[in-house]
Amino acid sequence: MKIIFTGGGTGGHFYPIIAIAQTIQKIARDKKLITPEMYFFAPSPYNQGLLYDNNIKYKKVSAGKVRRYFSILNFFDLFKTGWGALGALFDVFDVYPDIVFSKGGYGSFPTVLAARLLGIPVFIHESDSVPGKANKWAGKFADRIAVSYKEALPFFKENKTIHTGQPVLDERLTTITNSATEFFGFDQTIPTIFIMGGSQGAEFINNAILDILPSLVKDFQIIHQVGQANIEVMKESAAAILLENPHKLRYKPFSYLNGLEMRMAAGAANLIISRAGSTIFEIASWAKPSIIIPITNSNGNHQIKNAFAYAKAGACSVIQEENLKPNILLTEIKRIIENKEISEKMAEGAKNFFKPGATELIARELLSIVLSHENI
Repeated sequence: MKIIFTGGGTGGHFYPIIAIAQTIQKIARDKKLITPEMYFFAPSPYNQGLLYDNNIKYKKVSAGKVRRYFSILNFFDLFKTGWGALGALFDVFDVYPDIVFSKGGYGSFPTVLAARLLGIPVFIHESDSVPGKANKWAGKFADRIAVSYKEALPFFKENKTIHTGQPVLDERLTTITNSATEFFGFDQTIPTIFIMGGSQGAEFINNAILDILPSLVKDFQIIHQVGQANIEVMKESAAAILLENPHKLRYKPFSYLNGLEMRMAAGAANLIISRAGSTIFEIASWAKPSIIIPITNSNGNHQIKNAFAYAKAGACSVIQEENLKPNILLTEIKRIIENKEISEKMAEGAKNFFKPGATELIARELLSIVLSHENI
């Protein structure tokens, strides 16, 4: 049993793949199936340690980005993608998997194309309310399609598509509330805000937080994931802004939060501020009120559409980047945290939005295709 996973090289593609791979391995053990050989084909390994821990072999596949604006790099990346597709054809043939599972993104194209040419079954998963170019293309011939948002269903063939929700790592599904505030050196009686910047951080949000930082620490405690590239700037800026502030220890910036720290932060939080990527599903699984700030120029405006799809469930408040003024953000934070009825309604909306069991459903669907194509 051989399975190739592929995706665009972001956390939103990578972590759901790890979640699915872990579940496949568990099902294989429980059902006494042949131990699956699993591979990750992508431009970068993203997290080599997690691949190693889950017995997933990495194979580098070159792929060029398709930018929506004029850039000379678009020309060179055409050749990069072509070369990557040729290499992927040989590499996929060498493995000859029972199925290729794709999360989409530019990095998935060469591997999915190779699977198409070799007649290997393809299973895709779309995390956004509007599919990206790679998944729109792959959806025309994929054997099975899963989507996180029901809004994405009309983009694919009805008889091949299922609304599963988003695969989330087990280690991120459950918050830890016991001693969570103490873990960060905080006071249990003061409301806590958790700002999720993702692995790369969100510089736009970081700057907005700095603008209102003195007002925030007056009433709240802040756990801020700022991204590795931004950590030193944020530490220095915050230290200067809060130099004489008696509440300066209420602001805690982090470059990255591991699984335990993430669950602790979620457990301590009264409100979460985030972009509108796959983190929406983690917030929903935690049943926490949130303010979602989508990226304005995301591919197909998918982040804006993700945000409003989530808001439609009553789970969050949306502030678009052009409206992210210091007084608006501060007012919205206070409106949610200080009004118990609003917070509880958002928490209930988040709980109702989240579809539990997505990871296992996708893993079982994937295995059913594998088992129908080989004799084990």
